[in-house]
Amino acid sequence: MKKLPSVNDIIITELSRIPVLGGDVQHALKNTDLGFQGFGEVYFSRVNFKKIKAWKMHKEMTLNLVVPVGKVRFVFFSRSLSGPFRTETIGEDSYSRLTVPPCLWFGFIGLGQTDSLVVNIANIPHDPEESVSKDIDKIPFNWSLE
Repeated sequence: MKKLPSVNDIIITELSRIPVLGGDVQHALKNTDLGFQGFGEVYFSRVNFKKIKAWKMHKEMTLNLVVPVGKVRFVFFSRSLSGPFRTETIGEDSYSRLTVPPCLWFGFIGLGQTDSLVVNIANIPHDPEESVSKDIDKIPFNWSLE
């Protein structure tokens, strides 16, 4: 029987930023990187300051999450709807990639003073039948910024 992933299986990879006159170049993912599981699609999600987008679980998709603009706190948990939770904050000041295996629940909140941009480099194309969502109030997590 296949072992279900846990929040400990999330990989954090520091990413390089190359200073260039006129604006930096920011790396995201190469096919030789740990966590690369193939390419399905790239999509972008804007999140406003203090706005929450939660909860979702992909049954098959591996996520590669990068925040090139702003700052976002991600919250993850596995089977138990009450935790344990794992939080990771990434963005311009802590430029990293989160590689998230399938079957983990997640949500996120914008912490940048303006819109933040979340990029997902997914291993499979989006399929609405492949994910499950829950209303934000169904999971007991304190989203306070303090």
